[in-house]
Amino acid sequence: MNSGNFRLIAGLGNPGSKYQGTRHNIGFMALEKIAHKESVRFNLNKKVYGNIASIGSGGNKKRLLMPITYMNESGRSISAAMKWYGLEATEILVLVDDMDLPLGKLRFRKEGGSGGHNGLKDIISHLGRKEFCRLRIGIGAPEVISSERQKDTTAHVLGRFKKEENSKIEEVLDKLIKGLDLIQNIGLERGITFLNSSSTGL
Repeated sequence: MNSGNFRLIAGLGNPGSKYQGTRHNIGFMALEKIAHKESVRFNLNKKVYGNIASIGSGGNKKRLLMPITYMNESGRSISAAMKWYGLEATEILVLVDDMDLPLGKLRFRKEGGSGGHNGLKDIISHLGRKEFCRLRIGIGAPEVISSERQKDTTAHVLGRFKKEENSKIEEVLDKLIKGLDLIQNIGLERGITFLNSSSTGL
């Protein structure tokens, strides 16, 4: 059973400056905000195909993982990190963008399918199971969906946020951090309730 003691928090995205600040990389943006709050820095760990930042020490140590694989190979990095650090699936949390959620909305799930998301699909394939926690971060859908849905979708998720959306992004990432703090200090269910609510205050 999952206790909410997440020892690995992985944010999904694509590496490189070309993709920095894109909607698909909001998982990276969340990790960067957490790292800034905790005053920790990311360092490359080739064993896990990703950049790692460590928070705390001893048995309470948590690691933030930013894969350097592309989105559709996220599972390679996460499964390698679990093996390297000796972790179970119940000890990981994946932060991932969700086009089906409005910008500013969060949805925490303890398990589930990929929902068509290539990053989650690859993680499920590598782990051989769907039972791991994921926090979906809404990025909104394209304003216009034509018959060429795939083309519209790709352009949308690889596009950057609009200037007027920046305040909402900061707001939702602040809420994400508050929710993770609640999970750590009060418990998983209380944190999930807060994260999945429409409220931004404690």
